Amino acid sequence: MDQTILIPTRKLRTPDLERFRNAPFEKMIKFAVDVRLRRIALGGEMHADAEEMLLREGSNQPDIWGGNLWPWEQPARIEYISLINIRPAADNRGMEILLDDVRTAVQEIVRDWVELQ
Repeated sequence: MDQTILIPTRKLRTPDLERFRNAPFEKMIKFAVDVRLRRIALGGEMHADAEEMLLREGSNQPDIWGGNLWPWEQPARIEYISLINIRPAADNRGMEILLDDVRTAVQEIVRDWVELQ
């Protein structure tokens, strides 16, 4: 597992995110969020790395969704795409989060934990 995975305990500012640059992606940070516990794990080569970290910390897999954060773009943006989002039983059949309530929760959680410009 990549050592650059972090479950923050306080809101991260732009300088805090520098630790993720080129680790392993130049300008993108993969993340997983627990929509029930409202926490985020950032970093790793695959979304499953961040998902695993949340699972170790007590999250349940059905509550975890993944995406990509582009904090150095202007404006910063969130992508709601990950292999861990493919959930036919939850009526989300593709990699993109299409469920409005889940997508809204993911966006809120990311913005709660990461200051985006």
